[in-house]
Amino acid sequence: DNSWYRKTDRMKIVDQRWRKKHWTALCQSYSKTRYFRRYEEIFAPLFLEATDEYLSQINRRFIKAINRILGIETLIRRSEEFSLIGGRTDRLLNICQQCNATEYVSGPAAKTYFNLEKAKKSGIKITWIDYSGYPEYQQLYPPFEHGVTILDLIFNEGPDAKMYMKSFNTK
Repeated sequence: DNSWYRKTDRMKIVDQRWRKKHWTALCQSYSKTRYFRRYEEIFAPLFLEATDEYLSQINRRFIKAINRILGIETLIRRSEEFSLIGGRTDRLLNICQQCNATEYVSGPAAKTYFNLEKAKKSGIKITWIDYSGYPEYQQLYPPFEHGVTILDLIFNEGPDAKMYMKSFNTK
């Protein structure tokens, strides 16, 4: 039953004014950063020219653009490609099994609902992302703030942005 996917994929954006509001806010906050102009040509059309009606389409466009900038080549798949049966944990484990995955990496918020016992029985290793300890980088307005968008890192560090991410960090 793919009802979860259908609900998520059908979240339609009825008021498109968010696009200009968000882009204006980003321009006001980041136009003076070192790399804003370099990436403006990528992000401005995503906000101002895209005609996507559904949240899932918008998210995919942004994820793909950010992945290109950061050199992330992970294959992105849609949940409709999988058989989604059962509750949240079951669906996630089923996706892992259908992909022949041996490990599932998740943010800490999933700890509130994820059934570790089911994962253990399935043979899938669960790894929780730890967002602490990321290196600080030069932000436009000190003191350094960790809880910001990935766009903050991209606009401030440009091509070096990935060096501040744990999976790429070689420091």
